[in-house]
Amino acid sequence: MIKQLSWKVGGQQGEGIESTGEIFSIALNRLGYYLYGYRHFSSRIKGGHTNNKIRVSTTEVRSISDDLDVLVAFDQETIDLNYKELHDHGVMMADSKFDPKKPEDTNATLYAVPFTEIATELGTSLMKNMVAIGATSAVLDLDIKVFEEVVKEIFGRKGQQVVDKNMEAIQAGFDYMKKELGDVETMQLEKADGKKRLFMIGNDAIALGALAGGTRFMAAYPITPASEIMEYLIKNLPALGGTVIQTEDEIAAVTMTIGANYGGVRAITASAGPGLSLKMEAIGLSGITEQPLVIIDTQRGGPSTGLPTKQEQSDLMAMIYGTHGEIPKIVMAPSTVQEAFYDTAEALNLAEEYQCPVIVLTDLQLSLGKQTVEPLELDKVEIRRGKLLTGELPEIANKGYFKRFEVTEDGVSPRVIPGMKNGIHHVTGVEHDETGKPSESATNRNAQMDKRFRKVENIRFNTPVYKNAPHEEADLLIVGFNSTRGAIEEAMSRLEADGIKVNHAHVRLIHPFPTDEIMPLIKSAKKIAIIENNATGQLANIMKMNVSQHEKMHKILKYDGNPFLPHEVHTKCKELF
Repeated sequence: MIKQLSWKVGGQQGEGIESTGEIFSIALNRLGYYLYGYRHFSSRIKGGHTNNKIRVSTTEVRSISDDLDVLVAFDQETIDLNYKELHDHGVMMADSKFDPKKPEDTNATLYAVPFTEIATELGTSLMKNMVAIGATSAVLDLDIKVFEEVVKEIFGRKGQQVVDKNMEAIQAGFDYMKKELGDVETMQLEKADGKKRLFMIGNDAIALGALAGGTRFMAAYPITPASEIMEYLIKNLPALGGTVIQTEDEIAAVTMTIGANYGGVRAITASAGPGLSLKMEAIGLSGITEQPLVIIDTQRGGPSTGLPTKQEQSDLMAMIYGTHGEIPKIVMAPSTVQEAFYDTAEALNLAEEYQCPVIVLTDLQLSLGKQTVEPLELDKVEIRRGKLLTGELPEIANKGYFKRFEVTEDGVSPRVIPGMKNGIHHVTGVEHDETGKPSESATNRNAQMDKRFRKVENIRFNTPVYKNAPHEEADLLIVGFNSTRGAIEEAMSRLEADGIKVNHAHVRLIHPFPTDEIMPLIKSAKKIAIIENNATGQLANIMKMNVSQHEKMHKILKYDGNPFLPHEVHTKCKELF
């Protein structure tokens, strides 16, 4: 009996690798197991190696596992690229069609299984992935009935015969592998608690958070790894009276979003690094016209087209300082799927309350990694519209303009929806006075710049830094952001077992930086390790701009396109002592 399992399926893109992992993981999620899945895929439609690694556990998991128990391979490349993750008692099941070869430097067991042959005999080679699921069930001693409901949901629209054929393929794979195993002991998972939980990617949580937070318009251009946000809202927003526009480019997407917000409709746009580069001028327009704007940036490998389907966290500086000139801006960084849901809803509130751009920063691992999520609590989501005026406005003397950009103590001016009687004002991207009329007066310039920046001096944001700090004085403080949280948490427990006192701070509000929140942890630590997926240590550099005691700080960086594994964080942190 085992408490945890790591399973991976791999082959050429277009061979059904994703659907194999999907059926396997959905079924186990419904049994009550916790799962964490991560897809490695190529930036092309078909061809190129792809794999789906899924971690199954009786307790919550938030990262990819270090090693591998079972590898299902549809080609030799999958074995050659992934076999080193297998531990000594691991199992490889490979399609006998390609005459699989076992590498010499592994003690894992290789079984050549006729996935394609069995599937072809049953009617079509396309069912080879179902045969593989059946073979996996034999290795794990799973009852194949757990897959029946999922198969019905996926193939039911094609008719009962197709459902029956796929279940027959699963049964055939199970029977073949059961015979091959003979008396070999199976990797039987301990029974799960059976509770119903969600199983979703971060992008779905973001889209759901946008819906819950009152979004009724989205303008976006398809781009990896953000496209699922748009796809989710295309399916679900119309039912709430909203709409999604697929624009001709990123510039149109962001300016439409600004326009919708100007008209009083809560709106978002989503993209990745290359798209954000194109949005920069419009972000400045949002800043100077003080229009709410929520942008989701799903970070990926750069620069330029870079690594479109690989993990990276290299947009921090661009998100804070990318716009020419200076505007107030809020940059948030959720670290879990749950936070992605709640933070997206909260971003809509902050954008309207502070009338400025709000960027929700995620990364590919968080956006596309699929994991078990406890039920989301919709009653925790509130809608706050700030100083948006409703009803009838008082008449202005001498038919004057409404002071849309009025200089106020908190920096936030009253806001009106176009068409409101007595609310007429001028809107322009050049510097302007309180009514919006262009002004190059030095006095006015200082007043408007100071007003705009007063808005973000006291941001009200729940949990700007997630803290797990059991020690008043720590040997090591580990700092990260976005999806590195899971690997850090596992590494932290291993370091504690090594006798190192560890605290953990995960930054959720990147800008304005929460100096007061994190500084006590920095002061009480002997050393600080900053974990991030980029080559220059952008989070570390941002910290150095905002906190003291730089001599304690050590950058632990990874920028090869792959997420951190727990053992990598553990090893690199231990090397500091």
